[in-house]
Amino acid sequence: MLLEGIDLVVFDKDGTLIDFQFMWRGWLATLTERLEAERALDLGADLEALMGVDPATDTILPHGLLAATPMARIREHVIAFLVGRGVRPDVAERAVDAAWAPPDPVLLARPVTDLRALFTELRGSGHRVAIATSDDRLPTERTLEALRVVGLVDGLACADDGRPSKPAPDAVLALCAELGVPAARTAVVGDAPADLRMGRAAGAGLVIGVLTGVGDRAILEPLADVVLESVAALAPMSGAA
Repeated sequence: MLLEGIDLVVFDKDGTLIDFQFMWRGWLATLTERLEAERALDLGADLEALMGVDPATDTILPHGLLAATPMARIREHVIAFLVGRGVRPDVAERAVDAAWAPPDPVLLARPVTDLRALFTELRGSGHRVAIATSDDRLPTERTLEALRVVGLVDGLACADDGRPSKPAPDAVLALCAELGVPAARTAVVGDAPADLRMGRAAGAGLVIGVLTGVGDRAILEPLADVVLESVAALAPMSGAA
């Protein structure tokens, strides 16, 4: 039984619970269009390289900015990128302010499985559920509302909560403390190396990689106790739990 001895399952959000590429590739395309309109610059390929998009496959790389970087830091990188292209710092900041908008958590949050059913099954089998994400709290809460799982999530740690970001262990440790569950009885589930390293650093009893996001098996297996095709395999009725 995969989750035997586990009381708390901490999930990453983007790429683990929802389709990463669907949400963030669209967001990057929109940001690029808006910035180009603001400054009359051709930014496409260079901005994609900054964000960590593989030009050969048009997918987001597991170690790129978009994979596990808080939005506030991504914004800082974009401003610095424009300054590097010869835009004055104050002008660059105004351009990013005008172009910046987080992904729509209602239109673009496409779950990788029936999350309501998954969380209900996990809780029914005695596991608590939490989320540790590099996204900010407001869009994360809106995403959970849109997916109708708010009442099924026991704890939430977000990028703008004031803690060090992944792969630091702080988010997992804070959730464990909040919910009264030792890290050794906690599983951390994620699609990116930063998620798995966060779990290891926190001393999680189980670190699980999933293949629905930015990481492939070759990247995740050295960092995980087990790699699953999807979080769907964690549902008790699936036989994996």
